[in-house]
Amino acid sequence: MSATSSTTVPSFRGRIGCDARSGYYAAPQRYRLHLSLSCPDSLQIAIAHSLLGLGDTLPVTLLPSLPDASDGGHLALRPLYEASSHLHPGPAVAPVLSDNWTGTIVSTHTSDILRDLARRFAGPGPDLYPRGAEEDMEVVVRLCDESVTVAAQSAGRCDSDSAAREAALATLLGALHTLDRRLASREYVLGGELTLADVWLWVTLVQLDLVHRHHLDAAAVHRITEHPHVWAYARRLAAHPAFGSHLDLEGIVRRHHAHCQGMEAAGAAVQIVDWLAYAPREGVRTVRQCR
Repeated sequence: MSATSSTTVPSFRGRIGCDARSGYYAAPQRYRLHLSLSCPDSLQIAIAHSLLGLGDTLPVTLLPSLPDASDGGHLALRPLYEASSHLHPGPAVAPVLSDNWTGTIVSTHTSDILRDLARRFAGPGPDLYPRGAEEDMEVVVRLCDESVTVAAQSAGRCDSDSAAREAALATLLGALHTLDRRLASREYVLGGELTLADVWLWVTLVQLDLVHRHHLDAAAVHRITEHPHVWAYARRLAAHPAFGSHLDLEGIVRRHHAHCQGMEAAGAAVQIVDWLAYAPREGVRTVRQCR
């Protein structure tokens, strides 16, 4: 999976190898994930971590919903960044996969982390990255990133002309139509089994409803809702404990308001999914945290 939903260029691209001859190899308790669940990249990783049943193998540290450093990073991650890259010039952002043995960062690249979790760590969960399905998953990731997320952002830009916004909305609706037809005959986006493609798509739909919708007019949001199989799928996965239990609804809203400079539109009042019905009670998380 080569795409990433983050707009920040990843600083570290280490990979987990398959045996002890690799510099980084899978070993219980060797690594740690540092995640902020208001961030879509972190949310994807948290879901995959739960689906794979890695709570006892790979501990997770949850970070605040909003970065607490003046440069937009997390203060708790600064020592890791400094240990991994002396005088690291950028913010200390999540997600991070760190190596407890060396006290340094392995990777900040979401796609690589997801693939390594699925391929390198033995857990009781499903095969989220099945061999032979890589190309199909790339297609879904590109559709989510380019034809849903980027298109939704462009459709809601108040500083572009109406023709550009309409073109972007058409791209978004076309992508949702493609996904709706696919999900009309399949339980999951690639067939009968959950994969990382479902994790990517579900988080994309969460962001579409909770973030990008706020900058679309009511007519556009109504057209987005006219894809019943897509939104039934979103609700079904939200009810799965590995998905809905990681929703940080307040954090997502706060993160959006902290970074967004666009104007709110009429579509902000037309929420598509009642995500609150699936989110955990305040302070309850199923991600394992090391104290």
